[in-house]
Amino acid sequence: MCGIVGIVGKSNVNQALYDGLTVLQHRGQDAAGIVTSHEGRLFLRKDNGLVRDVFQQRHMQRLVGHMGIGHVRYPTAGSSSSAEAQPFYVNSPYGITLAHNGNLTNVEQLAKEIYESDLRHVNTNSDSEVLLNVFAHELAQRGKLQPTEEDVFAAVTDVHERCLGGYAVVAMITGYGIVGFRDPHGIRPIVFGQRHTDEGVEYMIASESVSLDVLGFTLIRDLAPGEAVYITEDGQLHTRQCASNPSYSPCIFEHVYLARPDSIMDGISVYKARLRMGEKLADKILRERPEHDIDVVIPIPDTSRTAALELANRLGVKFREGFVKNRYIGRTFIMPGQAARKKSVRQKLNAIELEFRGKNVMLVDDSIVRGTTCKQIIQMAREAGAKNVYFCSAAPAVRYPNVYGIDMPSAHELIAHNRSTEQVAELIGADWLIYQDLTDLIEAVSGSKKIKIANFDCAVFDGKYVTGDVDEAYLNRIDQARNDLTKAKSQAVSAIIDLYNN
Repeated sequence: MCGIVGIVGKSNVNQALYDGLTVLQHRGQDAAGIVTSHEGRLFLRKDNGLVRDVFQQRHMQRLVGHMGIGHVRYPTAGSSSSAEAQPFYVNSPYGITLAHNGNLTNVEQLAKEIYESDLRHVNTNSDSEVLLNVFAHELAQRGKLQPTEEDVFAAVTDVHERCLGGYAVVAMITGYGIVGFRDPHGIRPIVFGQRHTDEGVEYMIASESVSLDVLGFTLIRDLAPGEAVYITEDGQLHTRQCASNPSYSPCIFEHVYLARPDSIMDGISVYKARLRMGEKLADKILRERPEHDIDVVIPIPDTSRTAALELANRLGVKFREGFVKNRYIGRTFIMPGQAARKKSVRQKLNAIELEFRGKNVMLVDDSIVRGTTCKQIIQMAREAGAKNVYFCSAAPAVRYPNVYGIDMPSAHELIAHNRSTEQVAELIGADWLIYQDLTDLIEAVSGSKKIKIANFDCAVFDGKYVTGDVDEAYLNRIDQARNDLTKAKSQAVSAIIDLYNN
């Protein structure tokens, strides 16, 4: 999960890119980067950290040009190296920079092809750099001194033929324009919009519509699965379907957790979807325990608040804010490393004792992934005096790895993997645990009959991977790679400690 932005404007776009990335900061807190183009030259700044920390005034002053792209990253393979901060750059052809949200499932094969057939060098372990080189190679195959929109769309078509997985991309072709495209299944989100200025029409591409809203752009629409949009440097907009057999299968976890509630994603209001999640949960509680003894519903800030509010309304139970959040601590799910997640929970949340003391409390969270956070929160509720602590998840049990760009690639890290609901409840210390049913989640997200999505990507819940190329052998490989990376990091830390002590 990362955030991407691209703007073709009529004046310097550095501040707009910065503001757009700040709005998308929830999608990644590990690294940030911006590249702009001016008179055929590129100006790049990227580093580890939050947007506000990576870009100082001196950096912004150097990011000149009326065209640029930006990226906020969280590492999907456990890496926190600044060398893998995006955007990436290749000089041939034309000078192309690229930022990417998602994950390629055939990256090993592509990396081999790039070296042996395309004669290109990849300098990092990032699949985004692989994707950039595939796109650059296919564009170079057109053999044009000046690329047209036909050349760009043909290159994207070839990318779709070669690349498997989930991806949303913005790429800038120096001196020519910005292209955005989406994988043929539409797994990762991407939208585009426009705004009118005194100088003319400006265009923006972003991961979420909220980024457009804040900057005064009007949402035109989401890119369809397999579709590409190309905006020339002088502001001409072109779109084209570039996939031979696209299918609409967006990631349902975007609506559960990843996206901001004020975003419209694939024509669906994230806020309304989460309200419906609360309704469905309440109905399930009433079916299973019509004589429940819940005194108060308390959300775990912030993502679950919308679902918890509607759940309380439906049950006719008091809704209360029982936890105060420290706004200066990041989202634990997207923090690199389990140790950082564990340490941050009690720094991030503090219980209001009077809302817990002597009450049967229903805590509501958007999902339960590793179980580390909710276990600590349940303990905090007990320490605050709760009589019974019930826990409910707005999503079904997360039992399978995600391979399309969310950092949960290892099954053994998932608390619900090969465990029953009762076993999970015991592990996290809840007196009662209730999960959303998958059919209810799909109905909550689709909501309206106007939404024409045949199939959501629900792989983390049901183990059905929409790209069709993910099997047990693949999952074992990425699990082993993750274990090897963790082991290497541990050995490196131990070596540093030994060096210091000696």
